[in-house]
Amino acid sequence: MASLSYHEQKDIENIKRLRTLIKELPPFCSDFFRGIETTTSTRTRLAYAYDLRIFFEFLKQSNPEIAKQKTPLTLSVLEQLTVTDMEEYVDYIKCHPSLTSEDITNEERGIMRKISSLRSFYNYYYQNQRIEKNPAALLRMPKLHEKNIIRLEIDEVAKLLDLVDDGEKLTEKQKLYHKQTRVRDLALLSLLLGTGIRVSECVGLNLDDIDLEACGARVYRKGGKEAIVYFSDEVRDTLEAYIQERKETEALPGHEEALFLSLQKKRLSVRSVENLVKKYSRLITPLKKITPHKLRSTYGTNLYKETGDIYLVASVLGHSDVNTTRKHYAAQEDERRRSARNIVKLREP
Repeated sequence: MASLSYHEQKDIENIKRLRTLIKELPPFCSDFFRGIETTTSTRTRLAYAYDLRIFFEFLKQSNPEIAKQKTPLTLSVLEQLTVTDMEEYVDYIKCHPSLTSEDITNEERGIMRKISSLRSFYNYYYQNQRIEKNPAALLRMPKLHEKNIIRLEIDEVAKLLDLVDDGEKLTEKQKLYHKQTRVRDLALLSLLLGTGIRVSECVGLNLDDIDLEACGARVYRKGGKEAIVYFSDEVRDTLEAYIQERKETEALPGHEEALFLSLQKKRLSVRSVENLVKKYSRLITPLKKITPHKLRSTYGTNLYKETGDIYLVASVLGHSDVNTTRKHYAAQEDERRRSARNIVKLREP
């Protein structure tokens, strides 16, 4: 897979995982996944498959007749279910047993996603006139309580980068690794905080995606769209220092083009970046649960505060719909409107 991009490799991995999961589902489910292939990403279809596996596990546990069946379930089982069954499923996914570990809990967003998956599943068969009833369409979505955006304040950003730079608060064991990763970690966190790119976009970067002279990086957005993001001179300096070091490192086969490498000489994974962010941020702000996405929110908030241009923020962050951006930064937008109340004068004092 050396000739494939990171995102192409991920697509292939997702397809292989999806095929394995589909084998665990009733045979008629294959039609659904073929039917939505042209309109969804492999990541979306994989999420549907995981959600549907939970749904059919619920049916087996809650319905003795289904549990007794030795032959695979047929499409008719969907029509046998009622809205009450659907409501019981929603109650089930709030806390349900895992196939491998302890119970899994879902909050509002997780529940909404699973209901949405089930609705899409039912809609496919209903719209193709393969079932006559669609109880999933009658299922009400739970009310989503908006949460305040968790982000780093300006002074916390500075403290975080200082910590990455000097490593003073790290344990003795962490300092041993820090000597080897300091330049990389500083470049990576500076890039996340200075551009607002997604963690998946960050780990997917190759060496030839960075143009230090133009202060730009080529990233692949959701859906595989290519975009150029620009970074400051400060971010460029950290990237330049890291790239010099990176070019002297021989990566393992299949990872030669990757920008950010692990100590094992492989492309850094999303999970590794999440752990890296957690390691540094909890020493700076232990009461905030900072993730790579919170660094993205930090950048978006700061950019909006400086420019007041919600369309610019949407464009830079790669939001296809400006309403998504407006929803996230509604509090800041309201604050700006309030501050404008005394700008226009009606009469001279």
